[in-house]
Amino acid sequence: MKLLVTGGAGFIGSAVVRAAIGRGLSVVNVDALTYSADLENLTVVADSPRYAFEQADIREPAAMATVFARHQPDAVLHLAAESHVDRSIDGPMAFVETNVVGTAVLLEAARRYFEGLSGERRERFRFQHISTDEVFGALGAEGRFDETSPYDPSSPYSASKAASDHLVRAWGRTFGLPVLVTSACNNYGPHQFPEKLIPVVILSAIEGRPIPLYGDGANVRDWLFVEDHAEALLAVLEKGQPGQTYAISGETEVSNRDLVMRLCGHLDALRPRAAGPHAALIKSVADRPGHDFRYALDAAKLRGELGWTPRTGFEEGLERTARWYLDNPGWWTRSRARGFSHERLGLAAGAAE
Repeated sequence: MKLLVTGGAGFIGSAVVRAAIGRGLSVVNVDALTYSADLENLTVVADSPRYAFEQADIREPAAMATVFARHQPDAVLHLAAESHVDRSIDGPMAFVETNVVGTAVLLEAARRYFEGLSGERRERFRFQHISTDEVFGALGAEGRFDETSPYDPSSPYSASKAASDHLVRAWGRTFGLPVLVTSACNNYGPHQFPEKLIPVVILSAIEGRPIPLYGDGANVRDWLFVEDHAEALLAVLEKGQPGQTYAISGETEVSNRDLVMRLCGHLDALRPRAAGPHAALIKSVADRPGHDFRYALDAAKLRGELGWTPRTGFEEGLERTARWYLDNPGWWTRSRARGFSHERLGLAAGAAE
């Protein structure tokens, strides 16, 4: 089986590529190599005869048509996206272009390719779209989102992902494209670009800089180790029913303040700070505009129908993540040089630190 993975040089995409190659599948990685992508994330599979790379932009119809014609995939896992909420506040149109227009272009290329298939190859073709719990908006202190929850996005990022979700389902219903949609909670793990919360905390701590905590730190997220997410996506591809949506949850709800404290504890153990505990570096900063209070997903459908459960405990995952950043300064130094210098992103006009 040959997979076309868009955004395969990114954080989650590279985990999917590594997992798929590990399972004996063939993978074509299509990535534009924007600031947060890094082919070094794929060093362990780069020499595999079952791996191919195409540097191409999903917004370009001719490029996508060429990729499909050249590689003849059996399925698409669409992960290419602009994904950082703070950046979407500073520059929303890039998110519309990539996440909405790019998804529409990719869907059209997939549809035209699918229409030329026949027999068994047509029966097994899938277009799997990877989305986020953020499309549902904010929860209060109780309850969880599931596959039937109404959409209520708060940020330009989540609105662009909601729009792309709707496009995927429309291509399924109107054109008969066999589509799958997954909505996942916050991911963490090695290879995550340094602008995201967990890398920001780790790198700020080990460099002795203030660790920023938005607002009062009470916002709650559901966390999922990236390798568990990759396995869930492959399970959906293998056993999911076309036209269905599957929520993917790490079943670990933690407030941002608690998360930062736990990370500081792991760093205290792994690399003690001469000046005292890393938690002393925590500094409250202006909150993100429109910051959703809580996300949580109910993955009962995925567990019950497809038999998937997360395998990585939260403390184990945090320790592995912290250790990886400590052991790989060359990676994150190069990554930051491509587009992030720990400046504060996503402050609305007039907001103060």
